Amino acid sequence: MCSSENHVGLWRHTGAWRGREGAPYSTLVPSDEVTVNYRHGLPVITLMLPTRSERCQFTVKPVVTTVGAFLQDVQREDKGIERAEVFATDGSKVSDATLMEVLLMNDFKLVINNTAYIVSPPVKDKLSSEHATEMEDIKSLVHRLFVALHLEDHQIRKERELLQKLDHLKGELLPLEQMKAKIMDSADAKTSRLLWVGLALMSTQGGALAWLTWWVYSWDIMEPVTYFITYGSAMAFYAYFVLTKQDYIYPHAKDRQFLHYFYRKSKKQRFNVERYNKLKDDLAEVEESLRRLRQPLHLRLPIQEMSDKD
Repeated sequence: MCSSENHVGLWRHTGAWRGREGAPYSTLVPSDEVTVNYRHGLPVITLMLPTRSERCQFTVKPVVTTVGAFLQDVQREDKGIERAEVFATDGSKVSDATLMEVLLMNDFKLVINNTAYIVSPPVKDKLSSEHATEMEDIKSLVHRLFVALHLEDHQIRKERELLQKLDHLKGELLPLEQMKAKIMDSADAKTSRLLWVGLALMSTQGGALAWLTWWVYSWDIMEPVTYFITYGSAMAFYAYFVLTKQDYIYPHAKDRQFLHYFYRKSKKQRFNVERYNKLKDDLAEVEESLRRLRQPLHLRLPIQEMSDKD
């Protein structure tokens, strides 16, 4: 875009300053080839393209546009520009990630090919605190409107993705669930048989002690025997505690024996317990995400906060 507006004084020079090693710059000559002015609140940088010899205007968004993006736009406009860089007045290079808003706060040096320009941006009037607050309120309102207009589409798309993932996880879990059910039935049957065998052994022991006490020997002879049997049982329970670090409580002992049979059977059947647990955790996470997604009031609440409310 051609323009004849001049709002910023600018000079082209060489000699003493060089941003980095390269060809020398032209001699010091007053120039208005680069100007900066504000139009509708946005900075407009006007410069002369060296190859095309015409002035072009670049409107930048200082809050989002970076120095690197601006230089790329300049090089894209004129393919003859091989070098485009920005330096601070002290000669240090300005990073491409620097926002234009920060760059336009102070004077800087724009290097195009072998020519360096000292640019002095105009001082932008500072917003009053009341006007700044009003602008922040407008930005917040625009953000809320954008969220309100696009949130439903995002929810529908996200829900579709979660449902597809849920079906995939259920499909992977189905054969594992069937195998797990068979292994659990087998382990439960073995555990129940072991409990009945223990009851049978205890009944046999009680009957044998009674027969020996009243029909074969007397109580005087059998009393030390029963004492050592009782003491041996206490030692067995203590050994169980030493090995398992748990008291010998019948429900806990039953569960422990069940897990022993379950993992042994799983190894024989090549049932991957870790993969099964991972799939179950993923399934629970997807179901929780779906539950939160379908509750608009809880949509923006963190999981911990929502759990506290529940």
